[in-house]
Amino acid sequence: MTDRRRAVAAWESLFRAQYEVFDDISSDFEGDELSQAEYDVLLTVTRCETNKARLRDITANMLISQPSVSRLVDRMVGRGLVTKCGDPEDGRGSMVTATPQGLSVFRRLASAHGRSIAERMAVLSDDELAQLEHLTTKLRRPR
Repeated sequence: MTDRRRAVAAWESLFRAQYEVFDDISSDFEGDELSQAEYDVLLTVTRCETNKARLRDITANMLISQPSVSRLVDRMVGRGLVTKCGDPEDGRGSMVTATPQGLSVFRRLASAHGRSIAERMAVLSDDELAQLEHLTTKLRRPR
């Protein structure tokens, strides 16, 4: 059985580290063309080979509710960052596709954001980064 005090201490350390790192890199989105939530939508969409993803898959990757994701995507459609159409395989679902403008804005910000993340994480060795990824993946629930 896991030692309860050690588990709580590890959780608190993980939570505080996540908060501090997030705070450090969130400045990447200040005054930019994309909010962090919009970046997350485009991150999910651009990870697909066709730059197209199901709305339900975007929602599964976000830390906000389905109605909030739907409203966010609708605002992004209005700004010309993505398009949205019916899902041919699921009559109730929607497909979201990055527009050329959305891809351009995302790629520009992703480059700068990736540098910020790499700089912040540089305190860890490659082996430690691999171990961190392994441990945090192990903590996540399978979807």
